[in-house]
Amino acid sequence: MSVLNHQRIAVLLPCYNEALTVAAIVRDFNACLPGAPVYVFDNNSTDDTVAVARAAGAVVRTVTQQGKGNVIRRMFADIDADVYIMVDGDDTYDASVAPQLAARLVDEGLDMLVGTRVTEEQQAYRFGHRFGNRLLTGCVAAVFGSTFTDMLSGYRVFSRRYVKSFAAHAAGFETETELTVHALELRMPVAEVETVYKSRPEGSVSKLNTYRDGARILWMIIKLFKNERPLLFFAAGAVASLLLSLGLAVPLFDTYMHTGLVPRLPTAVLCVGLALLGAMLLTCGMVLDTVTRGRIEQKRFAYLQVAAPAARLDAARSGAASDTCETGGVRNAA
Repeated sequence: MSVLNHQRIAVLLPCYNEALTVAAIVRDFNACLPGAPVYVFDNNSTDDTVAVARAAGAVVRTVTQQGKGNVIRRMFADIDADVYIMVDGDDTYDASVAPQLAARLVDEGLDMLVGTRVTEEQQAYRFGHRFGNRLLTGCVAAVFGSTFTDMLSGYRVFSRRYVKSFAAHAAGFETETELTVHALELRMPVAEVETVYKSRPEGSVSKLNTYRDGARILWMIIKLFKNERPLLFFAAGAVASLLLSLGLAVPLFDTYMHTGLVPRLPTAVLCVGLALLGAMLLTCGMVLDTVTRGRIEQKRFAYLQVAAPAARLDAARSGAASDTCETGGVRNAA
């Protein structure tokens, strides 16, 4: 029995001006995962993306708020499934491995599986994007612990309990960072699999701006650092303030010990102010850390309210075993 037989699978495509590629993606996923609906969420495309997607057999929905993060928020809210396969609409990812990715997610009880991009085509994965990905992935790893080697991949498979516990605050391409941190924050079982990554078809243009979107992703990492690790974030500011205060105060103490005077009163006031600032920052960090722990517990409860990916498979196997036992019992009695 295939592990996917008792799973409701949905393929999700966030799209913006992908008329040249969306039909091929829909056809490929329909061929690889027959019976699994392909949902195209169009984000105010000005070309024929909607018409082409419908003609190819996709279920088309429209999201008016611009940005990939806004599209993902709508997708996760609207679609009901057990396994979600999300892939960019630029036809650069390999649809043929989707059944294997979904099967591994269910069989191993994972909550997120990331398709790590592997390519020999320099144009498909430009140096600037590679370098930026490694830099940003390293920043997330430094703050939140071990992470993925390709944090910004657009090919992911999710469990239902991941999707229904994901708050989705990001609006643009920084959403991949938020997806990664959500899994790390709740210590979900995750994995990554190398997948072939190819160049965009001729005429198709990337919507990712290396510098602008890279800056937005870096800013998202800083915000997540503040929100999810407030004690460490504010403690760093407290230590900096206290060290600066101490550094400015040492000459004042030296002068006072030799002369009994404090000739640089403004500097002394500044030292006191910096010390008080450091104490306030540390206090804020401690208070917010308590609040954050409570918020994470609530997210954990929301996560645990949904059955694990393999629950349907286990139930099906238990049912099949019960049927076998009952059948065997009847035959023996006869």
